Amino acid sequence: MIRTAILGASGYVGGELLRLVAAHPQLAAAKLFGESKAGQLVGAVHPHLAAVYSDVLFEKFGDGALDDVDLVFAALPHGHSQRLAPAILDKGIPFVDLGADFRLNDAATYEQWYGHAHEAPELLGKFVYGIPELHREAIKVAKAVAAAGCYATAAILALKPLVDAGLVEPKSLIVDAASGVSGAGREAKEATGFSTVDGSFSAYGLISHRHTAEMEMATGGTVLFTPHLVPMTRGILATCYGEATGSSDPLATLRKAYDQEPFVHVTDQPPATKWVSGSNGVQLTARYDARTGRVLALSAIDNLGKGAAGQMVQCANLMLGLDETAGLTTIGVYP
Repeated sequence: MIRTAILGASGYVGGELLRLVAAHPQLAAAKLFGESKAGQLVGAVHPHLAAVYSDVLFEKFGDGALDDVDLVFAALPHGHSQRLAPAILDKGIPFVDLGADFRLNDAATYEQWYGHAHEAPELLGKFVYGIPELHREAIKVAKAVAAAGCYATAAILALKPLVDAGLVEPKSLIVDAASGVSGAGREAKEATGFSTVDGSFSAYGLISHRHTAEMEMATGGTVLFTPHLVPMTRGILATCYGEATGSSDPLATLRKAYDQEPFVHVTDQPPATKWVSGSNGVQLTARYDARTGRVLALSAIDNLGKGAAGQMVQCANLMLGLDETAGLTTIGVYP
């Protein structure tokens, strides 16, 4: 078995990673790091995992933490991976990072969107941007992968084939996306508490949401991105627009682009987040609107699945030469 360390194992993404690893035929959770929950049983923090990790404790990360480890997953807030990456990379251990620290391809862009200088700019070139459907061959030979952000994954998968095919004007891209509250993390916050979000629908991060940078990097376009918070636990629905350059069929373009992809399903119907809940699946559709001269594309993913833990496992499978689909499913939990 491939001994796996998970940094940030006590958070929502960490819990999802633990669930996926438990069902994976070749990965085993060997070391689980959760600073705020160190010394506590996994089952006390993630009750749904108590039967699988019945006597496993969270640890603090320190000297010797990565001894006898074959793979590292990091699900930490941005800024943390910059300090830990040098030691991980020096050991030569395959590393999949969900933080934003190494997603962008230059330090100046990182500082522009994150508001502070990058602490390890010399390492940016060592990470491959982690959307397997777009960067599969590079991920296969990488030692370090920066898994894409959840909103970015949904929008990029919907828009990039259309931009690449010349169906939309790259400088006209608009993304309106709504996410469940688990995307804000496990820490209690008034803005994501039940009494705040229940029965409400709100926008946030106007003009300046950090995932915009990833969308622009991947599409080569200019993106106006507005995220929204919807009163559900998990899921993202991205509604994307662009000025059409002609009357070609965008739905046919998406079908051609993803015809052989195991986790992407292009559908005639407008997708719903419930269809992909609990899975690594992506549901896409698109339309050309002759009246307005615009293209509309929709994308549904699970923000904890394809938007986080599922994509991390998919990347790790490629890096380790395993079956890309190992431990993952496109089957959602419904209703």
